[in-house]
Amino acid sequence: MKKIFKTIDLFAGIGGIRRGYELTGRFKNILSAEIDKYACVAYQSLYGENPYNDVTSDDFKKIVSSTSYDVLLGGFPCQAFSIAGLKSGFEDETRGTLFFDIAKILSISKPKAFMLENVEGLLKHDKGRTFNVIMKTLDELGYHVVGVDINETLLGKEYRTSPEKIVRTPYNFGIPQKRARVFIMGFYKADLPVGYKFPDLPESRSLNLYKDLNDLIEKDVEAKYYLSAQALNTLNKHKERHAANKAGFGYIIVNDLENPIANTIMATGGSGKERNLIRQYKKEYDGLEGVPGKKGKLNSEGIRYMTPNEWGKLQGFVNYAFMNDGRDEFQLPETISNTQRYKLFGNSVCIPVIESMAEYMAMRLDEIYGT
Repeated sequence: MKKIFKTIDLFAGIGGIRRGYELTGRFKNILSAEIDKYACVAYQSLYGENPYNDVTSDDFKKIVSSTSYDVLLGGFPCQAFSIAGLKSGFEDETRGTLFFDIAKILSISKPKAFMLENVEGLLKHDKGRTFNVIMKTLDELGYHVVGVDINETLLGKEYRTSPEKIVRTPYNFGIPQKRARVFIMGFYKADLPVGYKFPDLPESRSLNLYKDLNDLIEKDVEAKYYLSAQALNTLNKHKERHAANKAGFGYIIVNDLENPIANTIMATGGSGKERNLIRQYKKEYDGLEGVPGKKGKLNSEGIRYMTPNEWGKLQGFVNYAFMNDGRDEFQLPETISNTQRYKLFGNSVCIPVIESMAEYMAMRLDEIYGT
């Protein structure tokens, strides 16, 4: 019987990273940390555990220091680092950022491995300096990061990678959306067998959950998700103005495309709903008046927002991660509003991608530790 590796789940959100790892049957989460109240309510509902812990607190670091675990997991915000600490080591160089807290936890607990997830823009953030500081810190803490090469120069070490090595997109893992993410996967160097070579991170998987976006969208959607004629007219004017100025505008009817793929989903701070508009004409909604929350008539083109449930499908929560004998047991409490559901899904991860990363992680741990 193969070993079950213990994980801790930092910046847990609604547990997408945890769930992807546990779906492999090789990982069991034993400690979580999240402070957003809505995410905590959802997490409690999904996993039967209250994840409320503050990663930045000394109390949480004490808990971690007395916890025996194998793998640290976390999706953390992209923040710039202070120039003042450039040559002072990670404690000064990263202080004031949430990555500092990750580094501190790694330094006091020395797990076998970790996986950190971030936005694709991390590679170019602050002209590449942010990524370089992260790699320098992880290197100094004793970890080898998969897909990152180290070059020795007269000025010190340079850390080089490319999107092909550490950036992955859900579209290649069976989900019709293309929000790319960076995956930083590290292993403790002192434990590596002599001459051990890491294979590339997974680039795709054979299981396609949906052929395209039309295969994912729901058939019976409430009128409240349809745009009013006035709102659609406003969006069209915005689009025309941006086109005239040769500037991009996120609004697109995605399922009008030949191979429809969701072009983005919301992250913290924006509604994002208008970036994935769907054309799904229903005669009974054409020009309908009196819909709560809508000014005037509904539009006559059948244009609507994607529903929170559809966003859940785009991330692999709905209709995948919580299936049991053909039944989908994923459910969020009724107290969580649609606005919060969009935010929770948008701030989470695509579970099928995470599951593939977890399978890779388990294989490497088996090879390194002989389990």
